[in-house]
Amino acid sequence: MRTPALIGGLLLVSSLAIASPVFAAPTVSTVGGDTRVELSPVFTGALGSLGVAAAPSYPARLRGATASFPIPTGEIDLGSLKGEIAHAGGLDLSAGALRVNLGSFVIDTTGETPVLTGLVKVNDSVVGRLPLFDLALSSAPVVKRTTRIGQLRVNDVALTLTDEAAAALNGVFGVTAFTAGIPIGTAHVSTRFYEPDR
Repeated sequence: MRTPALIGGLLLVSSLAIASPVFAAPTVSTVGGDTRVELSPVFTGALGSLGVAAAPSYPARLRGATASFPIPTGEIDLGSLKGEIAHAGGLDLSAGALRVNLGSFVIDTTGETPVLTGLVKVNDSVVGRLPLFDLALSSAPVVKRTTRIGQLRVNDVALTLTDEAAAALNGVFGVTAFTAGIPIGTAHVSTRFYEPDR
């Protein structure tokens, strides 16, 4: 499902790339930072109603309704903002003896629409990598460049559940409560990057 907000976010990224020729050339490697996600009460409420508990998997952290995932690496084209940003850790969703881990998240902006993919494991057995959350930007990314170290920040990114993720979660937990488009939360990405030739 592709929402108008998602389309608007894509147009925003495209207009930023066209309007900012100063960022036309380099593809940079990210060197740290994290993505914080303020989990939606709709999502946490759905988990609670199903008796599913959420917990972080190392080195991710979960404090209250805010989860944070370190960024060990990635590559981003500062002109088009196409690239991938990898994350460490994930979330464990547990119900009784059943444990589903969503982890090794990657923000992928190389395709037609931006998406966050994740490696899905059930009771420590790998199921596969799935597109988990659709991403929609509400504001332009902020790029700050100094001599060689710069910073990329993207705030207020809406995360919603994909069709594939909803089907997988329903199948694993034996429910029908998960549907595409459920609001997962709001993400704030902050990462540094290195430009050795600058």
